[in-house]
Amino acid sequence: ETLQRIVSTLANKNDEIHNFIDMLNHTIENVQVNSSNAISELDEEFDGLYSVLDEMKGSMASAIQQEEACKIQALQDQLNQCSNALENSEELLELAAQSLDIKDPVEFLKVENIEPIVTMASAFCISLKPKVSDSMTHLMVDFALERRMLQAVKFLPVPRAPEIDIAACLVADNCVTVSWRMSEEDSRIDHFVLEYRKTNFDGLPRVKDEQPWEVIDYIKATEYTLSGLKFDTKYMNVRVQACNKAVAGEYSDPVTLETKAFVFSLDSTSSHMNLKVEDTYVEWDPTGGKGQEKIKGKENKSRSGVPSPKRTPVSTRSPARRSRDHFTGESYTVLGDTAIESGQHYWEVRAQKDCKSYCVGVTYRNLGKFDQLGKTSSSWCIHVNNWLQTTFSAKHNNKTKTLDIPVPDRIGVYCDFNGGQLAFYNANSKELLHTFRTKFTQPLLPGFMIWCGGLTVSTGLQVPSAVKTLQKSENGLSGSTSSLNNIA
Repeated sequence: ETLQRIVSTLANKNDEIHNFIDMLNHTIENVQVNSSNAISELDEEFDGLYSVLDEMKGSMASAIQQEEACKIQALQDQLNQCSNALENSEELLELAAQSLDIKDPVEFLKVENIEPIVTMASAFCISLKPKVSDSMTHLMVDFALERRMLQAVKFLPVPRAPEIDIAACLVADNCVTVSWRMSEEDSRIDHFVLEYRKTNFDGLPRVKDEQPWEVIDYIKATEYTLSGLKFDTKYMNVRVQACNKAVAGEYSDPVTLETKAFVFSLDSTSSHMNLKVEDTYVEWDPTGGKGQEKIKGKENKSRSGVPSPKRTPVSTRSPARRSRDHFTGESYTVLGDTAIESGQHYWEVRAQKDCKSYCVGVTYRNLGKFDQLGKTSSSWCIHVNNWLQTTFSAKHNNKTKTLDIPVPDRIGVYCDFNGGQLAFYNANSKELLHTFRTKFTQPLLPGFMIWCGGLTVSTGLQVPSAVKTLQKSENGLSGSTSSLNNIA
């Protein structure tokens, strides 16, 4: 048995060695292929350099030839001028000599007055200095600097790791802007690669229970904005690497950015039997509850099959809700499965176009199974009624205030638990629709009522910047509270 174990171990070892030999041979082949490719790329680079030099040489030689032609033309023109002047002077000299040979004064006076003609001879106007110099030294080149630069050409170095500028990074409006810089300038960097992943752990990335990195490649700038995010985790790890034409450098030190947001699902275990509930979608179901029969194990899954993320610490699940009866009667209601106990939170709701009636708001846990949102002292909502004619109103404690504004296709809900404020917005324009002010004394649950239609709830959203700005502006105004506000 001992020998058999040894033989088996040795046989396995031999198989490993065979596999390793195959890998080494494959690696040798790869080295040869990659080396050949590198030489080909090197030839292409040098051929390109030769081509640039040949082009520059031709251009400079053409400039010299043009200079030569211009100078020769100028000197030739001057030479022709001098030759013509010399020929004219010789004729005048001959005529003057003939005149001087006349001895008889009377005859001499009869000769044409030659003195002015000789005086105005063109030879006296000729400059005896060349118009251009024969020097061509101004067209000389000195490649000493370029030669030293070429002699210093080496294989491309590995780029240094970038440094993420945490102070310049921004998390807002469901976007994350990551900014970084290089420790020193490197003109050979071609692009950057950004990697990110969501996590529930603060600090440095952990190996265990981490999601794979998502990659954004070929970033030319030193800043990038990740948009359209759902913040279904508490944090996000980011890292960046610089790349030149040949190689990618080391990653920057990873940075963890806080991305907390309110995340919840709809609690199907307490919804009305005429509602079909799935994660963040609720639909009127006249069949009477068949849609409530979920596949075992599906309660914690989203519509895409991905497990629901862990909830934020400021919002806790409500175990009491799971033990209560379903809503019934005309309370076609479903609540969120996560309670708000502190902080500022935001979510959005979109109704189907043919939806007849729906409510969006919050409530304490004590909402009775026959109670409707907005008709109790412990619930606040806005109500859209599209039956016969469209009405838009705010409701609390069985009191109604009509809202004389168009109904948006998406409604944003902002809840400031500590500040005692519940506001509703046009999610597209961020226009304020209505504000409740009160003192919340118990944990709040998101509440939804739907009749003849469907609602889609978007969670994992941070409070938009525009909403924060409007809240600051509204908080600075006196007498802005609603007539429906009630100090609970």
